[in-house]
Amino acid sequence: MSVEARREMGFLLRRLQEGEKLSLPHSRPMPKIGKGCHELQVNDKNKTWRLFCFIDSEAIVILEVGEKKTRKTSQATIEACQKRLKSYEETKRQKSESNKTKGRMG
Repeated sequence: MSVEARREMGFLLRRLQEGEKLSLPHSRPMPKIGKGCHELQVNDKNKTWRLFCFIDSEAIVILEVGEKKTRKTSQATIEACQKRLKSYEETKRQKSESNKTKGRMG
């Protein structure tokens, strides 16, 4: 990924962090991965890069980054993103439960 493409991807991520709703051609929802998941696309010199992310109230979670080689997202990519999303949600749930327990003790 060229420096220019990385900058553009970073700019799109910053816009998401600030609560902006992006749409095509830069972003599209990816409900097959999960609710709140999106695919960002950035054109580079001779290829297109895609970044799959989950937009949470506390963070933008990057699930996968890679070169777009086909029109359709592979099932393997979808499953890898779902696995990473599940791991994030489980970690967040555990932290939330831990914080509740600490609050009761203090």
